[in-house]
Formats: sequence, structure tokens, C-alpha cells
Amino acid sequence: MCRTLSTFPTSCLERAKEFKTRLGIFLHKSDLGSDNGNIYKFEWSNKHCKQRNLSEDVLGWRESFDQLLSSKNGVAAFHAFLKTEFSEENLEFWLACEEFKKIRSATKLASRAHRIFEEFIRSEAPKEVNIDHETRELTRMNLQAATAKCFDVAQGKTRTLMEKDSYPRFLKSPAYQDLASQASATNASPSNCSLAEPLHT
Repeated sequence: MCRTLSTFPTSCLERAKEFKTRLGIFLHKSDLGSDNGNIYKFEWSNKHCKQRNLSEDVLGWRESFDQLLSSKNGVAAFHAFLKTEFSEENLEFWLACEEFKKIRSATKLASRAHRIFEEFIRSEAPKEVNIDHETRELTRMNLQAATAKCFDVAQGKTRTLMEKDSYPRFLKSPAYQDLASQASATNASPSNCSLAEPLHT
């Protein structure tokens, strides 16, 4: 069960606040767009008490790309990093495809498929992703009878590009290195500090 902030040692609270500040700076203005709602924005919530605390979450991002993508906080942090490289469209397309696969209505599926294609796939799209001509044309043909799998090839190639290119740079970035160092220090603290608390400002 989560403890109240008053039960933590002062030093623990100071480190927790410092960690939150660093995360806040790192994630400044990170927003994945209205289409994805708020589910990918950085979260400070009590559910970390039942799962893993924030420092463990941060350290887990370097274990694998899958682990980063499975963490809502990790996705938000990675998106913030990609924005500094002006390549956030790759992650936004991947996320849009994940949401697309959840649609059950055939009418909505077709409508959303065309929206995604126009936003990310077509030549000169506002958020055009880096895929080859063959994949682009295959995806265009798939729209003629849209299914939940019509973006699978394009999504897979975009994911591979992020994993091999952007993800290693993210892990080597000063911002993530700083967060990981702070997270390691928190985990090693003898005071058993937990960053699972919702540290509201």
C-alpha cells in the first residue's frame, strides 16, 4: 500500500522532487495529439504502488524496445525525445496503428484507415513516415478493403526503424542518462524511498 508523503524522510522527498523535476523538464510539451487522447501523456498515479515504482520503470526502458513501448511513461519520454529530433511522426504513426487495430466497426475502420493514410503514408503527407515506395503502394491497395491488418507492413518497418535508429540514440541521450542515473541512485538508497507517490506540485 502506498504511504503518505509525511511518512518519508526529508532526504527521500527531496530526491523524489528532484527526480520529478528532471522528468518534467525532459517531457516538457510532450503531447501525442488529440486523436490519441491523454492515455500516452506522462502519468503520476497511485497504480505504480501496485506495479513498479517510477525509478524501476525508467531503468526498464533500456532493457528492450518492447519494454519502452509497453510503458505509458516510456512512450511519453520517447516521444519527447523524438520531438527534439523532429522525427516524432514515426512513433505517432505506430501508436495510431495500435489504436486502429482496436476498432470493431467496419465503417469506422475504413474511415480511420483513410485518415491515417492521408496523415502518415501518402507522398507529401503532413507527417509522412520514412517507408519505401513498395510498402506505400501496398498500403494504398490495402485501403480498398480495409481491415485491422492493412497497416501491418508499414507499421512493422517503422517500428524496426525506430528500434535500430532512434531508440539507441534515446538511451545515449544526456536526458535519459541523467534520468537513469537518478533512478539508479534512488533504487540504491538505504532509506527505501519510493517514487510511486503522486507528487503533485
